[in-house]
Amino acid sequence: MDKHLFHALDQFWNPAYSCFTFRGIDLVPTVEEYMALLRCSKIQIK
Repeated sequence: MDKHLFHALDQFWNPAYSCFTFRGIDLVPTVEEYMALLRCSKIQIK
């Protein structure tokens, strides 16, 4: 684990919106990125 990386990411984390904010631009993961993070191969709709 890189402590410096986590410290840098923590500075840009916006807890109100659960995303990273860089110079006023919110970066929110896409559905595909969430699927990759969760290791899902497809979305199931019920």
